[in-house]
Amino acid sequence: MQKQPNVTPRPSTGWIPLSHSLLLMISRKQLFTWSVALFLITALLTWLGYLVTVDFMDGLTGGFTSVAPAADTIWGWVKHKGWLVGTWLLLIVSRIVAFYFAFLIAYTLTTPGYAFLSAAAEKLQAGEKFAADGGFSMAGIMRDILEGMKIALFGIGVTLVALLVNFIPGVGQVAVVLLYTFYSALMFIDYPASRRRWSLGRKLSWLRTHKGRALRIGLLPALISMVPLLNIFVIALLFPILTIHATLNFSAIELVPNYPV
Repeated sequence: MQKQPNVTPRPSTGWIPLSHSLLLMISRKQLFTWSVALFLITALLTWLGYLVTVDFMDGLTGGFTSVAPAADTIWGWVKHKGWLVGTWLLLIVSRIVAFYFAFLIAYTLTTPGYAFLSAAAEKLQAGEKFAADGGFSMAGIMRDILEGMKIALFGIGVTLVALLVNFIPGVGQVAVVLLYTFYSALMFIDYPASRRRWSLGRKLSWLRTHKGRALRIGLLPALISMVPLLNIFVIALLFPILTIHATLNFSAIELVPNYPV
């Protein structure tokens, strides 16, 4: 009898749940080992980048917060309270921005590793339908890093827009969550899409076409990324499984005609 291809069973519904992706990761030694290694590298790079970025930003803004205004008059008391509020806002915003810059640097440097993890997961999902791209090579590594840089630069633009939009009461905060949700989805589908040599425009078009799936892929990492300090390690911990999860849902659409979305 002809040997059947090694294809991981897929749920009959259009959406592949996170539990299915987790089961695939822990049941395959290669995926699990590679995921643990990527978690450690990503966490270390993000933490080091965060420390450097925070130190740099504190050096730039220290002059604005180092000396508190006198509070011996009514107007002085008002200025002192304003100084306190401004100092805390600056501290919170600077830490969030520092995290994103640090994480984007780590994301860029580890792109080849996550691209390999994504390809391995898609190969298990697609079986004989998987189109190999030549495997690891120096040219492939440089291409992956370049694609990671594009997404990182796009993410800096998203962060700047989010900071401005956040000043709009109520609506602004919802818009920020949506911005980061779709950007998070872009980060994860970038791996299987870049392997297909898709342009950034085509990746964004995919997100618009599959809004529901993009929301489900990006919402969890977007919400976690908004928790200061804790986000560094939680995102690093979940990034491998979220990469596998996004890849399986992306390839379910791209490999199977009329697959429910």
